[in-house]
Parts: sequence; C-alpha cells; structure tokens
Amino acid sequence: MQAAWLLGALVVPQLLGISHGARGADREWEGGWGGAQEEEREREALMLKHLQEALGLPAGRGDENPEGTPEGKGTWGTEEDGQGEEEEEETTTNPTTGPSPSPTPEDTVTYILGRLAGLDAGLHQLHVRLHALDTRMVELTRGLRQLREAAGDTRDAVQALQEAQSRAEREHGRLEGCLKGLRLGHKCFLLSRDFEAQAAAQARCAARGGSLAQPADRQQMEALTRYLRATLAPYNWPVWLGVHDRRAEGLYLFENGQRVSFFAWHRAPSPEPGAGPSTAPHPLSPNQPNGGTLENCVAQASDDGSWWDHDCERRLYYVCEYPF
Repeated sequence: MQAAWLLGALVVPQLLGISHGARGADREWEGGWGGAQEEEREREALMLKHLQEALGLPAGRGDENPEGTPEGKGTWGTEEDGQGEEEEEETTTNPTTGPSPSPTPEDTVTYILGRLAGLDAGLHQLHVRLHALDTRMVELTRGLRQLREAAGDTRDAVQALQEAQSRAEREHGRLEGCLKGLRLGHKCFLLSRDFEAQAAAQARCAARGGSLAQPADRQQMEALTRYLRATLAPYNWPVWLGVHDRRAEGLYLFENGQRVSFFAWHRAPSPEPGAGPSTAPHPLSPNQPNGGTLENCVAQASDDGSWWDHDCERRLYYVCEYPF
C-alpha cells in the first residue's frame, strides 16, 4: 500500500509535468505560426496599397490591416481567406472597374502641348500649299501678261495689215478707175453697176480711194454725160452723184463740203408749137427738184445728163471719182 502510494506520488507529477509541457509547446507553436501569418498579411496589404496607388484606384478594404485574431484563436477561417484572395485577384486583374483617375495639371499641359503641335503641323502644311498656290498664281499671271503682250502685238500687226490692205485697195481702185474709166484732167470717173443707197455708194467709193462724182464745172459735166451715155446706151439709168442738200433744204453741197456752183436740173419739155400754155406739170418728167425734204440726193440721167432729186435710200447705180 505504501509502495503503491509512493509510485503514484512519483508518476502523477511526471505525467502532470509532461502534460503542462506539451500544452506549453503547443502554445509556443501556435504563437510562432500566428505571427508569421500576420506578417504575411501585412506584407500583402502593403503590396496591394502600393498597387492601388500606382493604378490610381481608391483604397478598399484590402488596405485595412486587421488588428489580429483573438488570443484563443489559432488559425484563420478558410472561408475568410478565400474571400480575401478573390477580392485581391479581382482588384489585381480588373484595374479598370474603378472610376477613371482625374487628370493632373501636368497631364493637361501635355495634352495642350500635343494639340498645339498638331495645329502647328497643320498650319505648316497649309502654308506650304498656299506657297505652292502663290507660286502657281505668279506663273499664271506672268503667262497671262505674256499672252496680253502677244495679243497686243498681234492686234497691232493686224491693224497694220488692215491699214496696208486699205491703202492697197485705195491704190488699186484709183488705178482701176483711171485705167477702165474716164480720165479727165486730174481726175478719173468710173461707173459701178452695183445698186446701192447714196450713203453706201459714197462709202464704197471712199474705200477704193475716191468719192462719188463731183463735176466741178460744166465742161466736166458734159464729159461725164458723154461717158455715161456711151456706157449705158441704149438704156436710161439714173446714177448717183456726190451732190445733196441734207444739211439744209435748197442748199446743195458736194461730198467734200463745197457748195455747188452750177446745176443741170431736168426741165419738162416745152409745149408743141400752136398749143396753148399749160401750167400742169408733165406726169413723167416734171421739173426738178420737186421732192422737197423727202428727196435730198441728186442723180444724173444717163441719156441726157439732167439732174433729178431722189430719196437718198433709193438703190441706184453710182459713179466714183478718183484723183489722178
């Protein structure tokens, strides 16, 4: 009995000491493992914070560092660890889910400088194109000036040719009038068988270096009468002369403006012998001039050389006069 009590007294304290030692070892292991986990959490939280600052994301729950577990708790819950890892993965893999970061003043200045650089490049291209257009405009202006100068030279040449042609036509008309017509002193007469009004006939005579016939005296008038009678016989045609009273009624002038000093107006035939005098004019050959203001131009009859007044717009033969 005493031996049994003595054995119990020796074994029980040993067992109690072993139990207390095991419990202390367990406590020491749990404390070391829990400290390592807490340090790992702090390190992960710090890395997450740096990542959020770099991406410009707002701080979340991951930045909050838990103050630890209660003293009697040895390990973390499996569910809490899973949720924390999922949140960390979502935050890491989807950085664009949060709101856009507000631009800093440096970003604004950089953007404005970039836009200004683009505008400057566009203005440079525009200036280059404007310079090319200006160069082209200068070339076109120079070419237009040269064309105008060439056109002016051509116009002068054409005008000179026209003047030379007019001189040649006048010379040709003068030579033709004296070769084919009647030469009388220092002038020549040539009949034209074209029907023209009095003004048009004068223009055509002037274009060929002459004018409508202007007999200066009765001798020239009689010579012109013989020429017309011989040319137009056996017919009697009125032929325009260069005599008119367009300026004033009854004031007859030549085409050169000189006043007519003699006349050869037609007179009605005298009554037959034994017949009484008659005051009525002859219906076919009345005394001339009788047209008043309606007939202001003079034509000469080709058979007897008498003068008749006619409407200036009537189209008749005409005789031109050329200097010799």
